[in-house]
Amino acid sequence: MTKEYDAIIIGTGQAGPSLADRFNSEGKTVAIIERGKFGGTCVNYGCIPTKALVASARAAHMARRGADFGVIIDGPVRIDMKRVHERMKEISGKSNKGVTGSLEGMKNVDIYQGDASFHDSNTVSVNGELLQSDKIFLNVGTRARAPQMPGLEQIDFLTNKELLALDEVPEHLIIIGGSYIGLEFAQIFRRFGSEVTVIERASSVIAREDEDVSGAIKGVLEREGIAFRCNADCIAFEKRGEQVAVQVSCDTDASEVVGSHVLLAIGRVPNTDTLKLDKAGVEINERGYITVDDQLRTNVPGIWALGDVNGEGAFSHTSYNDYEIAAANLFDDDPRRVSDRISVYGLYVDPPLGRIGMTEEQARKSGRNVLIGKRLMTRVGRAVERGETDGFIKVLVDADTKEILGAAILGIGGDEVVHSLLTAMYAKAPYTVISRAVHIHPTVSELVPTTLQNLKPLTPH
Repeated sequence: MTKEYDAIIIGTGQAGPSLADRFNSEGKTVAIIERGKFGGTCVNYGCIPTKALVASARAAHMARRGADFGVIIDGPVRIDMKRVHERMKEISGKSNKGVTGSLEGMKNVDIYQGDASFHDSNTVSVNGELLQSDKIFLNVGTRARAPQMPGLEQIDFLTNKELLALDEVPEHLIIIGGSYIGLEFAQIFRRFGSEVTVIERASSVIAREDEDVSGAIKGVLEREGIAFRCNADCIAFEKRGEQVAVQVSCDTDASEVVGSHVLLAIGRVPNTDTLKLDKAGVEINERGYITVDDQLRTNVPGIWALGDVNGEGAFSHTSYNDYEIAAANLFDDDPRRVSDRISVYGLYVDPPLGRIGMTEEQARKSGRNVLIGKRLMTRVGRAVERGETDGFIKVLVDADTKEILGAAILGIGGDEVVHSLLTAMYAKAPYTVISRAVHIHPTVSELVPTTLQNLKPLTPH
């Protein structure tokens, strides 16, 4: 017997529960299906637990720096990983329980736990039951990528999920991948006391960023004792007793790194392989992501894809915005679109990076008449007072329209400060709105107007 619903939602990441709540408030019946933990990656294996570890690692780092501030701590700083873990799980678990409790309290929502797959374009199978709806939303997320690499099958490697479950400090953590996830974990575990080596195929870390951003972040991490092996063109693994040897290059003398643990941080893959999308006729791209239009509709009428699985964003905030777009179009007669979204994200190393809009390289290639403003954190009072002067403020402006094109704020509070510029971008306000504003002293934000008052033409390479 098939059970009918007004909507079926597969997955409980950032978009799914909010959409279920909206349908519920409209008096519509919903089936929501989850095969793992409620809340998806962010709540259980991503943003929330990792940022809890970032906080613990920063506390250790600042304790070691106590003498710089005239604070004397007798004896070495010790890390109680069991307590660190307990704190992380407490914070993550509270969020998980919040999502679970919220869903359980929705009177029009039925919860199913199990693997879901399509029976046809409007019918889903879960635990032997058939559920039917003319509105189906896929919010199944992504998982860590583990590509075929020589010798990988010989070792017990970690992904972000397994590393978060580790309640010991690795002696030597080798991280494959010098992008956002890899760099965050590199600093966390270095501050906990691990030796850390990051191996990256590209010539620089976080290669999508401008050279000055990438170089500054690498410099910060190197000063903390993290080793980097870039241009790693020949990565392979070999188990050596209790250790793992990672081959880095085929043509240099120092061609391998030996460590105790290996973390794979080389991208994500969509969780589309078990959905039987072919039975519904849903199209995916060459990387397995579900193709959607500007309002998140798939090629099959009545099926939407939200969150990381559609390849339109890889963040919790973009996933939640996907919910907002879908709900606005379904219920509010408000034609919101993915293309209205301005690129925005953070890198939670310490100091953090806040990034919005175009990079400097993208601005150069745009053909626009571009102005650039840059100010080092060594010239920001708040950073000097806190003894955290790494990084800079960088803003890009269209000289003709006076609109802000993008910004990178690497430094203390950069992930928060950048939002004042983002709001002006959404308002399409001229940069002079901010450059003439009076901000509080002493803050990082007060130097954003100063940066905009000293714009210069962006020179070609």
